[in-house]
Amino acid sequence: MAAARGPAPFWVVKCPDCSTEQTVFSRPATTVACAVCGATVATPTGGLAKLRGELVRSVSA
Repeated sequence: MAAARGPAPFWVVKCPDCSTEQTVFSRPATTVACAVCGATVATPTGGLAKLRGELVRSVSA
């Protein structure tokens, strides 16, 4: 039986273009765009996201 794991955390990421902070899922299935300027903030990798912006902090669900 597999051990139960908690949900993957969310991350607060700063957009590299406009510096807006946005909360994103740490394991996204699709590319995450900035809600303000539309720049790519995170891309999926099959595991943890590859961030283009700066990781500000982790947030637990």
